Amino acid sequence: MSTYIFSSESVGEGHPDKVADTISDAILDACLAYDPKSRVACETFVKSNVVVVGGEITIPKLQNAKKGTTKPIDEVINVGKIIRDAVRGIGYTNDDDVFHADQIFINNYLTIQSPDIAQGVDAKEAEGKKHGEQGAGDQGIMFGYACNETPELMPAPIMYAHRLGRELTRIRKAGKLAKWLRPDAKSQVSVEYVDGKPTRIVNVVISTQHAADVSHAEIEKFCIEQVIKKVLPKNMLTKDTEYLINPTGKFVVGGPQGDSGLTGRKIIVDTYGGMGRHGGGAFSGKDPSKVDRSAAYMGRWVAKNVVAAGLAAKCEVQFAYAIGHPLPVSVHIDTFGTGAVSDAKILAAVQSVFSFKPADIVKQLNLLRPIYSKSTNYGHFGKDDADLTWERTDKAEALKKAIR
Repeated sequence: MSTYIFSSESVGEGHPDKVADTISDAILDACLAYDPKSRVACETFVKSNVVVVGGEITIPKLQNAKKGTTKPIDEVINVGKIIRDAVRGIGYTNDDDVFHADQIFINNYLTIQSPDIAQGVDAKEAEGKKHGEQGAGDQGIMFGYACNETPELMPAPIMYAHRLGRELTRIRKAGKLAKWLRPDAKSQVSVEYVDGKPTRIVNVVISTQHAADVSHAEIEKFCIEQVIKKVLPKNMLTKDTEYLINPTGKFVVGGPQGDSGLTGRKIIVDTYGGMGRHGGGAFSGKDPSKVDRSAAYMGRWVAKNVVAAGLAAKCEVQFAYAIGHPLPVSVHIDTFGTGAVSDAKILAAVQSVFSFKPADIVKQLNLLRPIYSKSTNYGHFGKDDADLTWERTDKAEALKKAIR
């Protein structure tokens, strides 16, 4: 019998890094809403009462091809309003917030995308380019993962951690219970596995920002009784499960006041909690021409369909691209010995059912829409939302038929 403990963490919307992600994706969605062909690479930095945004944005509708001119982005995208609305939506509106939606200082350093990058990505011929198809927006490796541990076909530790964070946010925004809750929060769940299957929750950690006038005892009781025991599987909690609530004893100063935040620093929270590998590229603030994001979504779609088809209990997909090139330079499948057939047969079926070209990924998953703010918090995977098309299992039957 093999036994081990695996832990995964999640963070709340008010965590400084997630504040940055939320702003970046809000700007991306605004650009796609105005022009679905927008190219966006938006980075955000937050600290104290300051927000800095930078990166490259090209909105074709603003370009005048005949005159060779481009209108300023701010003529159609009110970056300042988008940022303040995003911060307000998170909940930084309390009178004692240093980082407050209506009081933050904004520095905007967004510029137009380099034409040297654009010519490698655009679906047209260019000097030195060997094809006329849309190429990958960068080189890199991407992973997708799925397993049958939860209904969402996600690893149990990360899904449980996300549930805790979502419930804390739901209660905070409802404004009825625990009015002392504040936006910054983190959760962590450790699960014991026996022979590869999750059997019990060993410990749960919650650190939540709070108002100064609430006792630790009240916070602890609330988190255990109203959050943990309400959203985690009862059969996974035992008399031996350990609860660690605000272990430092106090968490009044939080968010960007207490720590800096930067887009893309929570990539393991965004994916599989460390259970599945991550290629290294972040997601938020990037339009679908950036394969860091779109191909990672593609990988999740492929892996989830493999598991949903019953071809494996676990599946990890890896593929890699070269900038400007439309075909992946490699595709690999690993089912960790759980496959109903060989990994080679699954790979052949996958390659016959799915197309990994960047333009085809965008088309198959319908990615040129302002949907990305829905993906930002509590994981980009494992959500039940029709707009997040990479969570569909619509290719399971096709994969079964493609097995030879």
